[in-house]
Amino acid sequence: MNNAEPLAWFKSSYSGTEGGQCVEIAAGSAVVHVRDSKIVAGPTLQVSHEAWAGFVGLAVVE
Repeated sequence: MNNAEPLAWFKSSYSGTEGGQCVEIAAGSAVVHVRDSKIVAGPTLQVSHEAWAGFVGLAVVE
């Protein structure tokens, strides 16, 4: 992760307030960062904005 770029992390409003199995995302200038909300200092997954948009487009809530 690029420490020079401040990241604003957030999780889905569907996650609720009780914790559990949540991920957080932060949109950087070059990539989207994804992390485990329970391990904020842990590793992050970094994907392109295009890949993230494709994932979100396929994640349909019914």
